[in-house]
Amino acid sequence: MIKEKLEAIIEAVLFTMGSAVEKSRLAEVTESSAEEVEEALKALKEKYSAAESGLMLIVIDDAVQLCTKSELFEYLVKVAKAPKNYTLSDTAIETLSIIAYKQPVTRLEIEHIRGGVDCSHAVNRLLEYGLVEEKGRLNAPGRPILFGTTDVFLRSFGMESLDDLPKLDSDRMEDFREQAELEAGESLNETVNVDI
Repeated sequence: MIKEKLEAIIEAVLFTMGSAVEKSRLAEVTESSAEEVEEALKALKEKYSAAESGLMLIVIDDAVQLCTKSELFEYLVKVAKAPKNYTLSDTAIETLSIIAYKQPVTRLEIEHIRGGVDCSHAVNRLLEYGLVEEKGRLNAPGRPILFGTTDVFLRSFGMESLDDLPKLDSDRMEDFREQAELEAGESLNETVNVDI
């Protein structure tokens, strides 16, 4: 396929979709090789980096998305009549952190990590904001829902993939574990045997 036509097709697909599209899907749709798609994306990225362009191409994991440049946000707000700005409570941020690091994770696992505190409202709020989504069901009694983060989460926190999450310091984690055990009055590793 002619290079310029491939770029135009990819641009049209990304514009129309409005969300991230996997590079492999772009190759499949355009009947092009992965290398040809990479070259076309590189050309589009250069095209959008010009000062006169209001768009930019971002990479999220193995997908790409077309979006507007952040410095033009004020003009978008004027047109969109100030989109709603969501704020997260401390509970929601804590719940989101657990999901980001432990995913896929069930609601019960989140509550266990949070010391038995109910997290239904926080999870529902994160689902509403599109920061987390259902990733399937655990093969266990009751088939609980597994939760994980979304592309919206990655974009919101300026990350390309989950590999960009800050690394947890093992010494600090041990301090947190000891502090939690003291507060809970029992070892987090302790199991309870119940006779039936």
